[in-house]
Amino acid sequence: MEYEDQVKYRVKRMEGQLRGILKMMEENKDCKEVITQLSAVRSAVDRTVGVIVSSNLVECVLEAQKNGQQTDEFIKEAVNLLVKSR
Repeated sequence: MEYEDQVKYRVKRMEGQLRGILKMMEENKDCKEVITQLSAVRSAVDRTVGVIVSSNLVECVLEAQKNGQQTDEFIKEAVNLLVKSR
């Protein structure tokens, strides 16, 4: 699967957020601020997982339809990936 630049940018942004959180911890910032930022990263990870799974599902389903294959298995696998990510 080829990942779009937008998805890569999301991951880079999360990487920056994590570095910022580590800096906050090293500076002994208030735990509420740290938790707020960690929650933001978790939400960003969840959204990125959804984008990747949905993009992959679309590619797989279109390819399967083009080849005359059933798509049910691809859909089940995508749902399982989403469930596992939680």
